Amino acid sequence: MFEQMQNWYDKRHAYAKEWKKNHPGGKVLGCFCTYVPEELVYAAGVLPVRLLGSHEPQSVTEPHIFGMYCPFCRDVLAQGLQKRYDYLDGITISQSCLHIRQAYTSWQMHVPTGFSYYLPMPNCVQSPHALSYLKGEFLAFKNALEKWTGNEITDEKLRQATELVNTNRRLMRQVYDLRKQDNPPMTGLEAMYMVVSSQMTDKNDHSKLLEKILKELPGRKMDRQTGARLMIIGSEDDDTAFIKMVESVGATLVVDDHCTGTRQFWNETELKGDVLTSIAKRYIDRPACPSKDWPERRRLPHILKLAKDFNAKGAIIIQQKFCDPHELDIPAIIKDLKKNGIPSLFLEFDVTVPIGPFRTRVEAFLEMIGQDDLF
Repeated sequence: MFEQMQNWYDKRHAYAKEWKKNHPGGKVLGCFCTYVPEELVYAAGVLPVRLLGSHEPQSVTEPHIFGMYCPFCRDVLAQGLQKRYDYLDGITISQSCLHIRQAYTSWQMHVPTGFSYYLPMPNCVQSPHALSYLKGEFLAFKNALEKWTGNEITDEKLRQATELVNTNRRLMRQVYDLRKQDNPPMTGLEAMYMVVSSQMTDKNDHSKLLEKILKELPGRKMDRQTGARLMIIGSEDDDTAFIKMVESVGATLVVDDHCTGTRQFWNETELKGDVLTSIAKRYIDRPACPSKDWPERRRLPHILKLAKDFNAKGAIIIQQKFCDPHELDIPAIIKDLKKNGIPSLFLEFDVTVPIGPFRTRVEAFLEMIGQDDLF
């Protein structure tokens, strides 16, 4: 059922090249962050593709980016330097953290791409000025896309693109709702393939497959025990080998909070009045990256609500090594989960996942949860 989504994920470069072949004159835009407004990109007739790493050791980024920057950012840059994304017509980033911005800047300098655009994004999204500021930046981005593609982005095109993206978000929320069941009809690994593949495929293709899945999923019977219901929280995570390992030792990941998961699609754009303002409001209001969760910590009640809604009995909290925003965020999350009776396990990730040591720690965590259930 989810094999096609796994195939899209595994063969993302082949998919993009085939898309270009089937869309003469079509352009592909590499996006370094999920705060890039997909609605504007689709309205310009461009395919947005999330830039991700390969989870393989590399030695090509040392001259270009600090070794103490997060391994995800270095891995992403390596993919550009190694020409894995040679089909891109442009790259863009919406400001999130210093590390990924450095990866973008180095890519811009050393990888021939053509169009590049740095989109300022207010880190203080809670400011009363954030919305008007972001609308202005989205307008500048819209103008740049029009100049690059030669396609005028009308309000009608923006509305159509918004409905396209909203439909995909809505369908994924419906799939996630089925994970609330006592025996979810899908695994966390399948959910990961679903969400990450949505960030690198045409939303038309992805939504059509989601509609088919939603027809079949309610009657699906799994040939495995659900085991411990876990939530995963933290940095960017498309570490499929890790997710597969966790679910092989007596657990099911039933929900997540990371940018290759729910944070990317959880809320829709509500079209009210001015279209560009509506889109900007969606990115202001979306579940926040920790770099934008201040001065009030709004992530904590959101994470706790997810845990309760999906009946998570424990949480695995991950951090890409050297990730400053998440490192500052994690102590408060652990404290809040513990206060609400949800035990957690913290793990620090690098580019390649050391499955052996992680497996031992996950098994010990599951054993602890099982013992707690006895009392």
